[in-house]
Amino acid sequence: MIRIAVVLGSTRPGRRGEAVARWVTEVAARHPAAVMGEVTFELVDLADYALPLLDEPVPALFGHYRNETTRRWSDTIGSFDGFVFVTPEYNHSVPAALKNAVDHLFAEWNDKAAGFVSYGVHGGTRAVEHLRLALAEVKVADVRSQVVLSVFDDFDYTGCDMTDPTSAGRFTPGERQEPAVNTMLDEVVAWSAALKPLRADVAAESGEEVVPV
Repeated sequence: MIRIAVVLGSTRPGRRGEAVARWVTEVAARHPAAVMGEVTFELVDLADYALPLLDEPVPALFGHYRNETTRRWSDTIGSFDGFVFVTPEYNHSVPAALKNAVDHLFAEWNDKAAGFVSYGVHGGTRAVEHLRLALAEVKVADVRSQVVLSVFDDFDYTGCDMTDPTSAGRFTPGERQEPAVNTMLDEVVAWSAALKPLRADVAAESGEEVVPV
């Protein structure tokens, strides 16, 4: 069984990302691989982990975690075979909370696949470009296809007080977006499965329990 996490990368109060991540998880549950029982998708919300600004004294590369928050995050990420990151764009990049979450770990990310769903004034595309670079350093294989959501076209602000900067609007993805999610998921599922034997080889060499494919 392939396990894929839908990682909600914003922790800001009033975030649009919560509605987006739940929608992605719902679309994923209808994916043919999920319906056939070959893959499961689970929402992972960074806000539930309360990770502090990286305070581990030993670099994540060595895997010697001293803090319970890090160990809990390690257990979660280590249990998945792939990821779909849902991220907004903040000042031309990803939220600090998401970069911090990536930096907390190393081996738990290795040899796994990732896809992206982004949103923002520019569709979040620049944030994903930065995220791809960070994930490459922790040996994550990112897929080409990306879901790009516009805060202008994929949200409805009818009845919202537009003088209120916290007004998130109602998430109303365009018809083209669900097919885009499924295309991205096709790639994430395929790459997650393809990389699983490699992860099993690494686990065997380190003496860890090997989970059958």
